[in-house]
Amino acid sequence: MSEKLFWIEPYKTELDSKVLVIEDNKIELSQTIFYAQSGGQESDTGTINNIPVIKAEKKDNSIIYTLASSPNFKVGDEVHTSIDWKRRYQLMKLHFAAELVLELFYKEYKNIQKIGAHISEDKSRIDFELEENISPLLANIQTKAQELIDKDLPIQSDFSDKSKGKRFWKIEGFAQVPCGGTHLKRTSEIGKISLKRKNIGKGKERVEIFIN
Repeated sequence: MSEKLFWIEPYKTELDSKVLVIEDNKIELSQTIFYAQSGGQESDTGTINNIPVIKAEKKDNSIIYTLASSPNFKVGDEVHTSIDWKRRYQLMKLHFAAELVLELFYKEYKNIQKIGAHISEDKSRIDFELEENISPLLANIQTKAQELIDKDLPIQSDFSDKSKGKRFWKIEGFAQVPCGGTHLKRTSEIGKISLKRKNIGKGKERVEIFIN
């Protein structure tokens, strides 16, 4: 099982760890800072021993990395992982921006239901089941989200059940939410937020989230 240091040290960009498993171009490490896509948040990009990682996937309690070429190491060796920090940090900011927006929708509009979400490097999005146009709601949510961001609130993240890898984030006085993503330390890191509606079909509304 890989120890997931991206939860404990989400700002760490390089790590030396041991190789536990090698199967063709797929490997598993004893510890990892390299996030694998989950909960809508895209995977990190980077290298292991200078070999590009082309895929990161969760498998039970482990993470399997597929390398672009055959490993230049063997089981038991220590290898060096490096992630693209610019991408990781952007994903962290857009992820938490989406978390704030979603919680505000739940607080302001009790009957709204999320049906999907995705966090990429250029924007995040949340899809809702909703018959009416969501545009009239966006100004209120954007204002309230920006207020939370500008307050520079501390963000706590921890395990709710370590044996099962269950985690949460918490802002005192606002919300505590189950989430296994990589989280910021403070809300102000997000910067300026803007929301945009996108039509994705009858009975569905998409909110796109941008930061700068």
